[in-house]
Formats: sequence, structure tokens, C-alpha cells
Amino acid sequence: VQLQASGGGLVQAGGSLRLSCAASGRTFSVDVMGWFRQAPGKEREFVSSIVWTGGSTSYADSVKGRFTISKDNAQNTVYLQMNSVKPEDTAVYYCVAASNGRWDYWGQGTQVTVSS
Repeated sequence: VQLQASGGGLVQAGGSLRLSCAASGRTFSVDVMGWFRQAPGKEREFVSSIVWTGGSTSYADSVKGRFTISKDNAQNTVYLQMNSVKPEDTAVYYCVAASNGRWDYWGQGTQVTVSS
């Protein structure tokens, strides 16, 4: 499975940004897709996920109520709508896909920078 993320950039605090991730290859093996992020000097952390069949979602407490994950099954694409962004949301965001309960597939990352 190959994952291509896009949509990162520079945004002011309080603004919005939408990330996209297109999956290709053996996508039939994917159960869950999601996003992780890694800020400078910090460990990589979970942001959000969505079950490919059914659409159940999960969010980190730090983004709950501000970020929304969604998917387009026909396009094999997952989105992360980021609203009311904060400087602490600055990080490299990675698209991920899981099969059999493991985050087996990782995209190349897209930089999100929030200015105060």
C-alpha cells in the first residue's frame, strides 16, 4: 500500500487547513486509516483514525472538537479537516494505514506550521 499525503502548509492560529491522503496498491488489505504527527523534539503521536468499513472515528484529546477525519471510499482517500488550529499543532503529519491491527503503512509526511 502506498500513501500520498498533501495539503500541508503555513496557516495562522485560529485558521483552517485540510490534509488529504490517497491510498494505492493493495488497499483491500487496509482496515483503518489515520494520521499521526511529530513535532520538533517530540515523539510521534496519534492524531486521528477512521475505520475503512463503517466509518467509526477516533481522536486524540488534544484535537477533539477541532479536527475531523473523513474518507472517500471510491477515491481511496482520507481527509483531516483541521479547524481552530493552534501553534502546538505545528508538526509533520503522517498518513498511516493499518491491516490486522498494525500501522503497517506510512506516507512521507506533510509539514503543517501554525503561526501565532
